[in-house]
Amino acid sequence: MNAPDRTLHAHDPGPAGVQDAGQLAAWETIRTLVGFDTTSRESNLALIHWVRDHLAGFGIASTLTFDDGRRKANLFATLPARDGNATVGGIVLSGHTDVVPVDGQPWNTDPFVATQVGDRVHGRGVTDMKSFSATGLALVPLFLERPLERPLHFALSYDEEVGCIGVRRLIAELPSRGIAPAGCIVGEPTGMRLVVAHKGKKSWRCRVRGHEAHSSLTPRGVNAVEIACQIVAHLAAMARRLRDAGRRDEAYDVPYTTVHVGTIRGGTALNIVPRDCEFTFEIRHLPFDDPDALFAEVVAHAKTFVPAMREVAPDAHVAFDALSTLPGFDTLDGSAVTSLGHELCGAEGAAKVSFGTEASLFHGASIPTVICGPGHIAQAHQPDEWVSLEQLARCETFMRRLAARLQTA
Repeated sequence: MNAPDRTLHAHDPGPAGVQDAGQLAAWETIRTLVGFDTTSRESNLALIHWVRDHLAGFGIASTLTFDDGRRKANLFATLPARDGNATVGGIVLSGHTDVVPVDGQPWNTDPFVATQVGDRVHGRGVTDMKSFSATGLALVPLFLERPLERPLHFALSYDEEVGCIGVRRLIAELPSRGIAPAGCIVGEPTGMRLVVAHKGKKSWRCRVRGHEAHSSLTPRGVNAVEIACQIVAHLAAMARRLRDAGRRDEAYDVPYTTVHVGTIRGGTALNIVPRDCEFTFEIRHLPFDDPDALFAEVVAHAKTFVPAMREVAPDAHVAFDALSTLPGFDTLDGSAVTSLGHELCGAEGAAKVSFGTEASLFHGASIPTVICGPGHIAQAHQPDEWVSLEQLARCETFMRRLAARLQTA
């Protein structure tokens, strides 16, 4: 870890026209966090321990909450206010530590080495979403330069990419510790534009059990792949209906509820009528659309195939398993946390997005929340994931404005 830079000043507007990543105050911290392979299937403890030690170097204690296997942990740490208050009010800077896999992706740089390529930085997690957390951590000296009027909290979580799992434990612990933040900023990639709402999401697995037979005797079998495909076709028709005739909110980047089939697997050989097939699907819904009603429609359609299936094989069936639920959220534009967000972004106007985040869980715990972070979601989860130097510079400016705001509020 580099020696802490204590020369930062809250009135400094931050880097402008950055041409080299080395000009960024957060560059070494970004490089460090990206260097940890925290793909969701891996442990994140090396990163969490590094952050814990980094903060301890400034006299800041961290609380860790572990998963059941103690392979992963959340971290929560507080810079207290000048009067010693470390629990009531203040702002949470929230970010997840896990990233999606790079398997099979054609990267041109090492995905776990933050690398400048022209006016961009490439690396897994530079957009989603280690750069936001790294910038806040790198500017801890700035937050400590003058005593804070209100506390500042850092929240780092595990397994966001597989269902916002870790943060649920982190949030559940806050009331027992007397911690009641006034607001939260989740640093997912928004192009440093204030986002005040996102869609909800529910996902399921559909399992079709048919009956095997030789492919020359197809009437004696129940083709699970064909039945699954007919259910998938119904989902596709539902998606078109919602697109063409459903209710809309034009403030969202995709202004209608969407239905998506992500994986499908079935069959063993061309000359065998497939006994089993399964697929996964999701519904990302606007606040006024009921995902459970849409799911019930899918189930009702699937049931229409069962009588004919069981005429051939009594144990044939179609079953559904719930996989994940993430509520939507909408923070009233004009609230205290959105007003702060406008001030920090230096711009009016707020957006709504279709991708889900931990913001809805903080919001559901009565912690008013907004989303704002460097980069764009279109650059996330891709080979050669990247964020521009301009976005990283804007994130530093955002953090400097936050430091000034917390020191004068």
